[in-house]
Amino acid sequence: MPGERWRQTRREDCKPHAGGPGRLTHAERVIDPASGLTKGDLARYYTQAAPLMRPYLKGRPVSLVRAPSGIGGDLFFQRHMDAAMPGARLLPESLYPGHPPLLELPTPRAVLAAVQMNAIEFHTWNAVKTAIDKPDRIVFDLDPGEGVPWENVRQAARVLRALLSEIGLDSWLKTSGGKGLHVLVPLRRQHGWETTKDFSAALVRHLAQAWPQLFVAKSGPRNRVGRIYADYLRNGFGATTVAPWSARARPGLPISVPISWDELEQVRGGAHWTIADARERLDIGNRPWDGYAPQALGKAMAALGSRPS
Repeated sequence: MPGERWRQTRREDCKPHAGGPGRLTHAERVIDPASGLTKGDLARYYTQAAPLMRPYLKGRPVSLVRAPSGIGGDLFFQRHMDAAMPGARLLPESLYPGHPPLLELPTPRAVLAAVQMNAIEFHTWNAVKTAIDKPDRIVFDLDPGEGVPWENVRQAARVLRALLSEIGLDSWLKTSGGKGLHVLVPLRRQHGWETTKDFSAALVRHLAQAWPQLFVAKSGPRNRVGRIYADYLRNGFGATTVAPWSARARPGLPISVPISWDELEQVRGGAHWTIADARERLDIGNRPWDGYAPQALGKAMAALGSRPS
């Protein structure tokens, strides 16, 4: 059974490291009936994954997907702190006027405290707290519609990468933990949200016009039957994307994993890895994203604007 080798780990391994949030409660509770994975399995996974997540969580507002009754029950998307969470930080209210303070989970201790509160997924903004009005990345979520084979998703990622490269931008890749792939473009903190969102929208429209058999520029299941929606809406103020190494509240508890472009051919789907079979991947860690560095957007915007629509 998936996850069995995790549950055979000594019970003492459910204890967080020194300085952690305290003993995990209800470690035996099954949170995914399809695989039999438990809250303890999830905590053991995050004990190993949280240090790898830290560079992508530290300094960013984070939102949680919590599943108090397991993934078959009600799921809650949480932006704000509603109970004590050791290691978590409240960000200034000025970052999101009119709302309670946003959360930051800057340490493994904070991640495990969130797991104790039945969090499964961790989602982050495209900006850091010190420059909340200047996004430092663009994300394209390649979301396949009904009937799209996985090879088409691979092809869409390659086409998107080639277009970005043609206009002067490097890109990085990760599995979504769901059906598709995420393509990330790190940016220098030079432009506001509307500028970066407008750029990503224009690029997606170009993809849909140039490769209509592969891409669609409109969201909604009906619009993307047989094609792939390159979701650019994640690039607006307050929007979030699941963090690298986050589990997903889906059967099998798949995870979102950084991969190199050279590995794409071997990846079988957006949910290629789960918390039950991630150990070897955790040993590889974030090395596939070596070289991830901010880039200027100005020349790319000019190059895209000069292309025929």
